[in-house]
Amino acid sequence: MAAVDMTEVGAKVEGQEEEQVVNPWEVSAKDGGKIDYDKLIDRFGCQRLDHSLVQRVERLTSRPAHVFLRRGVFFAHRDFNDILDAYERGDKFYLYTGRGPSSEALHLGHLIPFMFTKYLQEAFKVPLVIQLTDDEKFLWKNLTVEETQRLARENAKDIIACGFDISKTFIFSDFDFVGGAFYKNMVKVAKKVTYNQAVGIFGFTGEDHIGKVSFPPVQAVPSFPSSFPHLFSGKVNLRCLIPCAIDQDPYFRMTRDVAPRIGYHKPALIESSFFPALQGENGKMSASDPNSAIYVTDSAKDIKNKVNRYAFSGGQDSVEKHRQLGANLEVDIPIKYLSFFLDNDDELEHIKKEYGAGLMLTGEVKQRLIVVLTELVERHRRARASVTEEMVDAFMAVRPLPHMFD
Repeated sequence: MAAVDMTEVGAKVEGQEEEQVVNPWEVSAKDGGKIDYDKLIDRFGCQRLDHSLVQRVERLTSRPAHVFLRRGVFFAHRDFNDILDAYERGDKFYLYTGRGPSSEALHLGHLIPFMFTKYLQEAFKVPLVIQLTDDEKFLWKNLTVEETQRLARENAKDIIACGFDISKTFIFSDFDFVGGAFYKNMVKVAKKVTYNQAVGIFGFTGEDHIGKVSFPPVQAVPSFPSSFPHLFSGKVNLRCLIPCAIDQDPYFRMTRDVAPRIGYHKPALIESSFFPALQGENGKMSASDPNSAIYVTDSAKDIKNKVNRYAFSGGQDSVEKHRQLGANLEVDIPIKYLSFFLDNDDELEHIKKEYGAGLMLTGEVKQRLIVVLTELVERHRRARASVTEEMVDAFMAVRPLPHMFD
């Protein structure tokens, strides 16, 4: 077997206690601290997404960069510059992202990759494949096959509600779609990754069943256009760009190591930081604690209650002290949420300046956030209500997309 590029797969040092664990199933920092994204970039071997790349995106697409790009929510990448080089030469690419359907309702953190992917699809006018890993959730969660399949369809409605172009978008669930050319690529990938490498990349133990160990190729191969002959027949050199949260990086380190050894391009990635829990960046958004996150099913009353009661404040503990010292914006969750969802850059800077100087109080900032989140959730709820079962079937139908590059 060819020598393994350890900059792609990422080696672990024996006996070294990790300060932070970031993988597709666990995100935690030592002693409950914050994730250090600079250390994560160094450990994973990806690159920081700098301002010059953001400016280049604006120039190539003739539109302002998405707020998630401008404000560094998507902060790291692998070969994004290569994708832009190819695009500038007139070579198109396709987008690939996904969702593991383990819950009925999505929270705002789940929406972030889809909101950003919709912008990329519109800005670059390219096709998109969205993988619903119902098989993964069966393997990792205490769910039946039938329940994961039902949740995949429910989650597909939320994804469609983000506004994707049906003439450029194919959504598929693994239980329904895996086979044929897709399965051939899975086997090709699986043959190139040893068990020891899988343990090193994903942290599998002797207690994990073989279903978990065999899953990574399933998430790897949507990166290859030949996995979708109904879409990309004859387009074997089409590049793939994957927008995702950085906890998914291990899958694609593995994929990028294997790709050239089976005759394919390495997929490029553009990766986001984590959306914080209401209780603070040290907290975790958990399905078992509905007050840790804002869900797309929350009512206006729910949102108001959660923000006022649970959103961690960087304000001081008395008005007098706050006027004197101002807020600590580094830990303030309302400011962090506004950084994600308040479109107006000038207004955001104004709020940060006034709040940081003690001229605005926590209650005022929370009130602005409540308005922003209520509008966002209500807009999503209206869009989702209009998604029918027939629309889900249409997005998931195996069909050519003749206008996908128009």
